[in-house]
Amino acid sequence: MSSELNATVVIVDDEEMVVGSIQSFLELETDYRVLPFTSPQAALECLAEESVHTIVADFMMPELDGVTFLTQARSIVPMATRILLTGYADKQNAIRAINDAGLYQYLEKPWDNEALILSIRNAVERSRLFEELAGRVAELELANKELTGFKERWMQAFM
Repeated sequence: MSSELNATVVIVDDEEMVVGSIQSFLELETDYRVLPFTSPQAALECLAEESVHTIVADFMMPELDGVTFLTQARSIVPMATRILLTGYADKQNAIRAINDAGLYQYLEKPWDNEALILSIRNAVERSRLFEELAGRVAELELANKELTGFKERWMQAFM
């Protein structure tokens, strides 16, 4: 479970029972830090302040629908992996969610606990890999900049 340390999962659903159920399950099965919200607006405010790996949101919420919420969340924390939970599964909503929110997965309510935990673990790992990749790209860009500077200095000195 060491790979679970320091991972943060945000749960957003307008039903307290759903949020509490997922939170309790994750706290029993993982070492993830779970941030529960029944308000998408409050969750968006939190995302600006926190390092988040995975966001799980309900599709139908009164303040914002899940796709709109996840689309806004994507602009705040682009490396966080997004999962949509819904009791209203239809292909049009799934396609919209995938395209608009960069959705990783679409799960139906009621969910299977094993499928949910596997999805969240995979989502956290995906976010960590994106973070690692971004770090490596930044290192390569810095090394390239240093090499370019070295080349320019060498050219000036010997040409």
